[in-house]
Amino acid sequence: PVGVMMALFSVSTTSCAADPATDAVKNLSDFLFTVVRLVGITMLLFGIVQMGISRKGHDPSQRAAGILTVLGGLVITFSKEIIDLITGGI
Repeated sequence: PVGVMMALFSVSTTSCAADPATDAVKNLSDFLFTVVRLVGITMLLFGIVQMGISRKGHDPSQRAAGILTVLGGLVITFSKEIIDLITGGI
């Protein structure tokens, strides 16, 4: 009887109801990553425009700045996926 009682108490049960605090943190995180993604897309587009202007004006320094802006925009746009890849999707 004691073994049965210990087995019953050691079995973990999962709750069907979600924790409101966890949901709030997840919603806030999703919102912040959406804002960050919009900033990244804006930087990406600005870098593309900057590279286009540099080709017209034959300005290599502006072209380099445009390439760096595009690369930075890509990193910022996919920051959530990069963090998930590094942390293993915790």
